[in-house]
Amino acid sequence: MLVDSHCHLSSKEIYDDLDRVIERAKEVGVSIFLNAAAKFDELDKQLEISNRFHNIWTVTGVHPHDSMAYETLTLEEVLKKTAYDQVVGIGECGLDYFYDFSPKSVQKKVFRTMIKAAQKSGLPLIVHTRDADEDTISMLESAWLETPFKAVIHCFSSSEKLAMKMLELGFYISASGIITFKNSAVLRSIFQKVPLDRLLIETDTPYLAPMPMRGHVNEPAFIVHTARTLAEIKGVSFEEIATATTKNFLTLFDKVRRHG
Repeated sequence: MLVDSHCHLSSKEIYDDLDRVIERAKEVGVSIFLNAAAKFDELDKQLEISNRFHNIWTVTGVHPHDSMAYETLTLEEVLKKTAYDQVVGIGECGLDYFYDFSPKSVQKKVFRTMIKAAQKSGLPLIVHTRDADEDTISMLESAWLETPFKAVIHCFSSSEKLAMKMLELGFYISASGIITFKNSAVLRSIFQKVPLDRLLIETDTPYLAPMPMRGHVNEPAFIVHTARTLAEIKGVSFEEIATATTKNFLTLFDKVRRHG
């Protein structure tokens, strides 16, 4: 069994063909899906999808690109969004300094609110970080030392320093199709150092299709290619990767176990 721990099934590229997308994923052994959000406005659609498919769970949050629209967001508003049984985590959220879609100060403010929601609710945080290693480390570490919480660094493509710091805090690291790219040798070397019991795997559908599916709209069925590459990196079988990442997902997102 495989878990796609981060996919955007509400996206226009996927939603109109969702039944067949899910069927193709099931045919290759994907049994659980985590439908990620970029902004709170997507929650109604995400809940509709979770109500249609019992094995699709959702998380709700604000992507750093959309931070400006949620600058005044309160902790209470975030917690209210997590009250649904189908909502099992908070995110994706974080810092993205590669693009300039939201000022850094606003990104930090919204991210801080998301972290507090994870601390208060006990739900895991799904962290997006790009070209923001130092601030990501600083914010997560200082908050964790104040009140520990759970988290995953989704679609990991950052430095070894960030990976090791996140592992020290007990966080998980998620591999996407990026690890299959020819120019990702350094990233693969980092994943060699991530313990098997701290790994997740994802597609980030509809983005970042793995080799040999580059150029296609990504979808959960393509996760098998990433899983095979991760197995090669770790020197274990495909089955061991599938078993470990599924177990890790259910450990981190324990609300799935309680309501599944």
